[in-house]
Amino acid sequence: MKLTQLRDVAAIAEHGSLRAAARHLGLAQPALTRSVHELEHELGAALFERRARGVVPTAAGEAFVRRARAILADVGRARDEVAQTMGAGSGTVVVGLSVAAHLAMLPRALGRFRARYPETRLSLVEGFFPALEGELKDGEMDFWVGPEPERAPSSDLVVERLLDNARVVIGRAGHPLAGATTLADLVDAEWVTTSITHRAAEELGTLFATHGLPAPRLGMQTRSALSIFMAILCSDALGMLPVQVAEYATGTGLLVRVPVREVLPAPAIVMVRRAGLTLTPAAQWFADCCIAAAHSAVAAPPA
Repeated sequence: MKLTQLRDVAAIAEHGSLRAAARHLGLAQPALTRSVHELEHELGAALFERRARGVVPTAAGEAFVRRARAILADVGRARDEVAQTMGAGSGTVVVGLSVAAHLAMLPRALGRFRARYPETRLSLVEGFFPALEGELKDGEMDFWVGPEPERAPSSDLVVERLLDNARVVIGRAGHPLAGATTLADLVDAEWVTTSITHRAAEELGTLFATHGLPAPRLGMQTRSALSIFMAILCSDALGMLPVQVAEYATGTGLLVRVPVREVLPAPAIVMVRRAGLTLTPAAQWFADCCIAAAHSAVAAPPA
């Protein structure tokens, strides 16, 4: 088994056809076909099956592609580590960040990282843990920072708690409930939510129930910070967001914090990485920069 064969299989799975993969790799299609057939013969299993518009991995192929991607990522990481250990700033660091992590840590971490590794390519991926878990496990992503996952990750991932967090309520400037001081004042309001969990409505209802209040009326759900900002800005709906996101939103003057006195907890901000995986010097430095930024961040709602 050769690294080039792992590369070939990963490329076919990514591009969905032998022709497209051969074009991407700069190979003749017969050479790529021969490479895959030799690998299948060695493994004793078919890795791909033909469909009307290309090929798709078999069950065995899917398992092999995951391993191939992990191996290729580790090989690339090994090259970067050697170069960086010898003083070169080349290579790539791939990091996943939630919106809250972007706002809480990136402003403090990015400058420090670029000062030490100006030639290293930093690839930042916005998203929540469930969407990026596969890339972490495959080694395609160095680490992820964001709200603590609702379900504990598998044992091949390590979770490090960085920052306790809280939420605040926001509405549009001039909102009729902008002066409310308790959740009880907001029981008749319409709410919009984007949640780090799959239980957005239940999560909001549970908070109100904790304070002896009926479940609020959830009128809208979104999948992005931009969508929730616009929904709140263009309606009388209220939102409950992590402090870092709310501070960014209210900084425009178009949205305001509703100063309820109840404590509105939020999942802690954590760092997740693959167990047993040594980060390259550049990736470790960016992780250290994120950790330092978390330690200096203030999670409590502004007065």
